[in-house]
Amino acid sequence: MDTKTIATNRKASFEYFLLEHFEAGLSLQGSEIKSIRAGQVSLTEAYVEIDGLEAWLVESHIAPYTQANRFNHDPKRRRRLLLHKKEIRELWNSVRQKGVTIVPIKIYMKDGRAKIEIALAKGKKLHDKREAIAERDQERELKREFRMKE
Repeated sequence: MDTKTIATNRKASFEYFLLEHFEAGLSLQGSEIKSIRAGQVSLTEAYVEIDGLEAWLVESHIAPYTQANRFNHDPKRRRRLLLHKKEIRELWNSVRQKGVTIVPIKIYMKDGRAKIEIALAKGKKLHDKREAIAERDQERELKREFRMKE
């Protein structure tokens, strides 16, 4: 299994508590997969919508492919996520709870196919974010001290 990470949503773990992870395929047009392979993807404002039967990736930006000319895609279009019915039902039931949403974590290539990792997430409060910043700073200090000793 050969995997290559294309894009990550670094803010997701800072803004949310990630509860449960899922892997989904992406239904793409030809020019979109070319742009993804070139690494021209952004997941910063993206989220996942579920209408009961299907899951959709919304507000993700896949840059237009320069050689596709008139057959190019809309960069912000909704893209269908390929999940099993059971997984969609599980996500649908979880999202109906208050404060739970689905966020994309990363897009990667797996065996020549574009996959996306999504997660059920619950929003962090301000004090939780402050704790995360403090932990990160403390970890950085420990690494710095360790390097100084060597």
